[in-house]
Amino acid sequence: MKTSMGSGSTRIPLRQQVEELCEQSIGTCYQCGNCSSGCPMGPWMDALPNQLIRRLQLGLEDTTRFASPWVCASCFACGVRCPKGIDVPRVMEALRVVGLRSGEDHIGPHTIEKKRLSQLPQIALVAHMRKATG
Repeated sequence: MKTSMGSGSTRIPLRQQVEELCEQSIGTCYQCGNCSSGCPMGPWMDALPNQLIRRLQLGLEDTTRFASPWVCASCFACGVRCPKGIDVPRVMEALRVVGLRSGEDHIGPHTIEKKRLSQLPQIALVAHMRKATG
């Protein structure tokens, strides 16, 4: 279902884009919080996985502005704990894809302090930059 925007243009709602990309039914999530309670990256997220899914359920379009999908390690701890069988890492990946398709880069090496940059493992930086930039 497309929603109408001003001046005759149409666009697909974020929830629908994410559900099509990840092939998951976000509406089945009943907010038990198991995904978030087991997330090893949770302390570094600005919104926990269940909070992002709730925002998608409510149709809040600013969900792609959160850093959480980029912080997600795709460790699958959340998906294993989901009683509804939602593959949460796939949802996070879909949010990253939607963000990348927008053409907006979220981080670059120039945004990291030089001292901190020299302490980070190079392979991790390369992997992250591939994931987090268009």
